[in-house]
Amino acid sequence: MTRRSVVMGCGGYLPDNIVTNDTLAQRIATSDEWIVQRTGIKSRHVAAEGQTTSDLALNAAKAALAHAGIAADELDLIIVATTTPDNTFPATAARVQAKLGLTHGFAFDVQAVCSGFIYALAVADNFIRLGQATTALVIGAETFSRLLDWNDRTTCVLFGDGAGAVVLRGVASEGKPDERGILSTHLHSDGRHYDKLYADGGPGSTGTTGHIRMEGKEVFRHAVQCLSDVVDEVLLANHLAPEAIDWLVPHQANQRIIDGTAKKLHLPPERVVMTVDRHANTSAASIPLALATAVADGRIKQGQMILLDAMGGGFTWGAALVRW
Repeated sequence: MTRRSVVMGCGGYLPDNIVTNDTLAQRIATSDEWIVQRTGIKSRHVAAEGQTTSDLALNAAKAALAHAGIAADELDLIIVATTTPDNTFPATAARVQAKLGLTHGFAFDVQAVCSGFIYALAVADNFIRLGQATTALVIGAETFSRLLDWNDRTTCVLFGDGAGAVVLRGVASEGKPDERGILSTHLHSDGRHYDKLYADGGPGSTGTTGHIRMEGKEVFRHAVQCLSDVVDEVLLANHLAPEAIDWLVPHQANQRIIDGTAKKLHLPPERVVMTVDRHANTSAASIPLALATAVADGRIKQGQMILLDAMGGGFTWGAALVRW
């Protein structure tokens, strides 16, 4: 008998501190109009001093578990997708495990920058399908503000902090087309573009504290093409036409990129979950945050077909198709 990973619940968490475009305009040469026109971003949340990635992750985890109606001690796998771990090591997931009071199962981090949640979801799904885990907590959490050069208007306006999480549970599958669960995941990377979006230091072999550096036009160009390609891949793998997709829940990086993917699917704006205006780019946290928002307000309903996609530094990109 085969197994399928079903999303049992989701949740999100955002720090209390909201930084608007007008606030940034008081510090650097920018304006609300300039930022909104180019990105769609109006505000972002920034973690408080002393507030760590694991703090954000824990709050999102508790919200997801409550939504799923599942106790923490039922988990046997925790994966945290993050580019901004609490420490170089151990994994932030291990800290979340401890804060949840768990001493069983296994926990580790995944690092694929903005594609991190898709990567982590794929890894958890594979563990469940193979019978090596039954109930998994997948978290995307970032304190990306700690990587920003607040004098660089090309990057500091783009990012924010937050966390989102989903709870997966393995169930028996009879192979019926209307079964709930993760239908497929698709992962890619191309390291030739490593230097087009990166942090110029940080934990690891450089021994320096780094900031985000980005070739914006190149990232945009590759994002449009890579996401278009992976959408085609998802549809082909599942023998679906674009109109079968009920909701697009994309990585929230830039409204123009999101609009381009929606156009590829012939999806009207009202079937695209958009939170980039309020949250900015929260990297690995953006997709689960957007999911939690759309589930909480009733837009996403059980049985609907949901397409998730993302691209990040590396370059990495990927997508997942889920029947909710």
